[in-house]
Amino acid sequence: MDRNVGAAAGLSQSDREELAILALARSEPITDLAVQHGVSRKFVYAQKHKARCALDDAFVSAATDDTVLFQIPVTKRWLRQVIVALALMCRGSYLGILEFMRDVLGWPISIGTVHNVLLAAAERARVINGAQDLSRIRAGLHDELFHGGKPVLAGVCAESTYCYLLAAEDHRDADTWGVHLLDVAQQGLKPDYTVADAGQGLRAGQKAAWGDTPCHGDVFHIIRQCEGLANTLSRLAKGATSRREKLEAKFGGAGQSAPKVGLVAELALARQAESRARDLARGIRTLIQWLSHDVLALAGPNLALRRELFDFITDELVRLEPEDVRRIHPVRVALRNQRDDLLAFAGVLDKKLTGIARTLEISQSHVREACMLHRLPNSSTAYWQEWSRLQAKIGDKFRALLKAVRRIMTRTPRSSSLVENLNSRLRTYFTLRRHLGNLYLNLLRFFLNHRRYMRSQLAERIGKSPRELLCQEDARASCCARDEGGPFGAAL
Repeated sequence: MDRNVGAAAGLSQSDREELAILALARSEPITDLAVQHGVSRKFVYAQKHKARCALDDAFVSAATDDTVLFQIPVTKRWLRQVIVALALMCRGSYLGILEFMRDVLGWPISIGTVHNVLLAAAERARVINGAQDLSRIRAGLHDELFHGGKPVLAGVCAESTYCYLLAAEDHRDADTWGVHLLDVAQQGLKPDYTVADAGQGLRAGQKAAWGDTPCHGDVFHIIRQCEGLANTLSRLAKGATSRREKLEAKFGGAGQSAPKVGLVAELALARQAESRARDLARGIRTLIQWLSHDVLALAGPNLALRRELFDFITDELVRLEPEDVRRIHPVRVALRNQRDDLLAFAGVLDKKLTGIARTLEISQSHVREACMLHRLPNSSTAYWQEWSRLQAKIGDKFRALLKAVRRIMTRTPRSSSLVENLNSRLRTYFTLRRHLGNLYLNLLRFFLNHRRYMRSQLAERIGKSPRELLCQEDARASCCARDEGGPFGAAL
């Protein structure tokens, strides 16, 4: 073996190439070639593989560069679809679309042409959006975003992510919201409830338009406000610690005289301030973690117990408020005023869990335990220990129970995070325009509702569009049935 390795290392490049060619030609057996060149059979096979790869690459490259893969009929209608696709899928600017059409397709056009194509598509999109049946939506998510100092009102279906409202307005008061909610109600929208932040105009507008339809609170915003308070107090506690350490550094140094009485008193006050700041920060942090991880968590106790815990937390904030009124008071008031709205999701979840218990003929306590199981990460030992315990207790119905509980938990929204996600997607389009028109927003809404998800945390959404999820049908097939070209063909 050592002799063969040495012979292989001594072969020149031309000898290796000749050996590879002979191996590819199969003119002689591999064993004979190895003996003739004083190398191993493994070495001969390696040279043959290198030559085969180089040969394949040469022919593949030639086919990729020179072979016509397919041909398409280029019509003016197809070119208009390209313009709309560049504007929406690629977020292209007007000048970018002009450059692509001129340099890639060899079809020079004007800015006016691009504008007219998008305007016609937007008008068609407005008609299609207005004809959509919204009666399947059971939970709506509402929010406001701002562009150029003016609000854009948005509404999204919590389950399908279908956007049923996207309108730029000068105001976001109750009348403005009420008018738009009345408009979508004419398309059949009558949700069981909505989820929104504490915006007064939004809530007043919904009450005026939809009467007693509940508007649940968005737990994300209040938790972020509470965590902001906890972080601020933690920084203040660290600052108090730094001040105390600086004062202590002035004591005990070599060659220093005895500290002055005033400095000793100042250090004593600094230590007291540090202790109070640290205790306050620790107390607030504990309450906020309890609020977010237990009271406002999706998997948690029933509504009655959550209310008791919520009230205990607000009472503790009242007790701690004198320590820092300016920072604690706004959070405490917000929690007190929004309690019922923030905990409304728990009432919805309780009803669904009761329905599961009735359907599967299982005690409600077991159903609640299956719900609480989701508080643990499924990669932990505690999760599987609890899983095994419940399975032994419930028996054959355990898997059906777990599946049903998981399903209702994913379909019980606590926040308007989906509409927040929509807002982040819209930002990339808004940056291309200083002024937004509702026709343009109609085109954006049509595109986002008919665009299929390439990835999602929920497997049932992958490969489907929001409209398909809403209507429970193949949205792409229905678009192509009306007009070839998918959603862009339908909008032209």
